[in-house]
Amino acid sequence: MKATYQFLSLKEANAPMMAEIEEAANRVIRSGWYINGENVKEFEDEFAQYNQVKYAIAVSNGYDALKLILRAYIELGCMAPGDEVIVPTNTYIASALAVSDNGLVPVFAEPDAETMNLDIAKIEQYVSDKTKAIMPVHLYGTPCWNKALKEMAENRNLKIIEDNAQAIGAQAAVAGINGTTITGSLGHASGISFYPTKNLGALGDAGAVTTNDEELANAVRYLANYGADYRYHNIYCGHNCRMDEMQAAILRVKLKYIDDENVRRAGIAKIYDNEIHNPWVIKPQIFKHCKQVWYQYVLRVKNREAFRKYMYEKGIETDVLYPTPLHKQPCYSHYKDSRLPFSELLANEIVSLPISINIGQDDAKYISNIINQYNV
Repeated sequence: MKATYQFLSLKEANAPMMAEIEEAANRVIRSGWYINGENVKEFEDEFAQYNQVKYAIAVSNGYDALKLILRAYIELGCMAPGDEVIVPTNTYIASALAVSDNGLVPVFAEPDAETMNLDIAKIEQYVSDKTKAIMPVHLYGTPCWNKALKEMAENRNLKIIEDNAQAIGAQAAVAGINGTTITGSLGHASGISFYPTKNLGALGDAGAVTTNDEELANAVRYLANYGADYRYHNIYCGHNCRMDEMQAAILRVKLKYIDDENVRRAGIAKIYDNEIHNPWVIKPQIFKHCKQVWYQYVLRVKNREAFRKYMYEKGIETDVLYPTPLHKQPCYSHYKDSRLPFSELLANEIVSLPISINIGQDDAKYISNIINQYNV
């Protein structure tokens, strides 16, 4: 049975912009220039301006963006293998892999019950003499930032590396280190994903690094291009992590509409919030003090699989982001005895409702009504 209400349809998501996307793609094809061309340069400028930062470096994907930031800090002498980076355990594994891939040590931390983001009030217990950075993940489109995190970074000389893969356009209540409030500009650097499912998604893999640090920006740019500061001159043992012209051209089109998409999602989230009234379901909070962009609308439900089966039988697809906390992943088996009970509770309860463009306001009301009829 095919669900009436799909969780996500990329075809429908891209349809309103398809004529512009096709024309942008055709221009790239006709140009004969496919790597490190004008579209990448223009996208970097436009994306830096959108994020209120001095530098944006277009790269291959969000994982590589985070990996390159950390590698650049190592090359610049700010970190060394064996140093620790605090990472929330309720996130996609790319956040942690970027740390361990550089020989650094991820220190997994519990999320906050209200935001499902990193619990900033408890970070102090994870900090050691080896801690060099904190990686707040703006999970599901909610900013992970406050005055306490800013002061801790400043007082302890810690780098703040934002994982902004899910929150392009979100805004925090408190200004960041650079005096801005938009996610991607709050900390020292940010890694961003343009995976096709994102609010701002490419038609393939793509990512970016944003920062106000010129030295870091240059190091990231060189490392992403085989370590070369100019042609055939390699100052680092680098990688091939470049964004191609096609993805840059497509993202330039879609960047024009990201604010509209974020507003639309906020409208669906508000309907869910107003219409869902079921004691068996915990809704995510809508915060007045910040701007959320609703990459996901995530409920908490006990006996989740029964709920998902019920929803699917009613023609509604759901998804789970993420069913396994990082410290329980097989590749991090040496963390298996870590005591992170709330992360494990969340992993058993969270479930995402459809919120993409294929869901209209009437659809959201219908889905809410179906949820209200659910009984454990």
